[in-house]
Amino acid sequence: MREIAFPYGKEKLTCRFAEQELAGVLTSAIEEYEPEADEVELVHRAMQAPTGSKRLCELAEGKQKVVIIASDHTRPVPSKVIIPAMLAEIRQGNPNADITILIATGCHRGTTKEELVSKFGQEIVDKERIYVHDCDEREKLVSIGTLPSGGDCEINTIAMQADLLVAEGFIEPHFFAGFSGGRKSVLPGVAGRGTVLANHCAEFIAHDNARTGVLLNNPIHEDMLWAAKQAKLQYIVNVVLNAEKQVIYAVAGDVEQAHKKGTDFLASLCGAQAVPADIVISTNGGYPLDQNVYQAVKGMTAAEATVKEGGVIIMVARCNDGIGGDHFYHQLADERDIEKTMQTFLNRGRNETVPDQWQTQIMLRVLMRARVIFVSEMADELVEQMHMIPARSVEEALKKAKGLLNKQNPTITAIPDGVSVVVQK
Repeated sequence: MREIAFPYGKEKLTCRFAEQELAGVLTSAIEEYEPEADEVELVHRAMQAPTGSKRLCELAEGKQKVVIIASDHTRPVPSKVIIPAMLAEIRQGNPNADITILIATGCHRGTTKEELVSKFGQEIVDKERIYVHDCDEREKLVSIGTLPSGGDCEINTIAMQADLLVAEGFIEPHFFAGFSGGRKSVLPGVAGRGTVLANHCAEFIAHDNARTGVLLNNPIHEDMLWAAKQAKLQYIVNVVLNAEKQVIYAVAGDVEQAHKKGTDFLASLCGAQAVPADIVISTNGGYPLDQNVYQAVKGMTAAEATVKEGGVIIMVARCNDGIGGDHFYHQLADERDIEKTMQTFLNRGRNETVPDQWQTQIMLRVLMRARVIFVSEMADELVEQMHMIPARSVEEALKKAKGLLNKQNPTITAIPDGVSVVVQK
């Protein structure tokens, strides 16, 4: 027998499997990686030898208005490590630089003062100029052209008026942009809502290359990279984090070249070959990413990449915050025919995308491939409204899955952390 622990909120659910039924266990090697130095030193080394770019202090020479795009409260970017190093280098190159830290909220709510202090520390909040982007603040948006997707590219005017635009960020697998980080600081980070919706259109979400770990010919990535270059994002500092949200690797330099170096490093650790199975068990890595169904779609896509057609996915996510959005809820709950909802989305043009459509579309894609049993704290009725089958434990879910398949000795693949691996077919 083999015992496997599945993250569930701040706890873990364990389950024992017979060796003969377990086809494979897909994990990332990122937790075994030993960083070459501590967090501060890793960032320092990357900035000392940037990829495809001059050092930040050199770029800052003679530049009066400097804007640093920083991540918001929803991202675990260690800004207390990165931002002081960036500020120091900018001022080394130009002590009189007029610096603004622009918070990349995308379409999220605004970051609060308390969250800024938690993110940057009191000293930076007190001493530096910080502006929180609002995707609906029309007077702060300017059109910079037409995206490859056909949407109007509107970007925050603070970024566009900069003499030097730079950004911090972190790189992790992303379920339709390939990877986070790099160009995402601009789009969706400091873009208008309409621009984000156009980029997340049904046509692009349905594209075969809009998948975890894929950048080549990924139309969503290409949109984002175009926007970053058009906005003249000259320099980035991006990090890779372990499960404890500690920096284990850092890159700095050109928005495309440095980001590629970071994604290549991450892919070398988190790639896992698919092991097709009748039943696939996945998670969202526990707290904080498994707080609602909306976020849990990410972990489902890892299972989607290795479950057999017509099989069963068991998704383990505590979901103490419930569904995760009214748009998402109604798009799923108000229509029982999932193929009809999918066709509605696919019939919409690039500029007709509605909020949360992309997340619903991806979940529908998963549901059209396999039935999903959802292990959570949510009421059974809510789970059923989301077109899933409720369960309270992995053991109960396995019993239901085997009953659904009605198959002698179904095979099982386990993915203990579905957001940390890139499942390669």
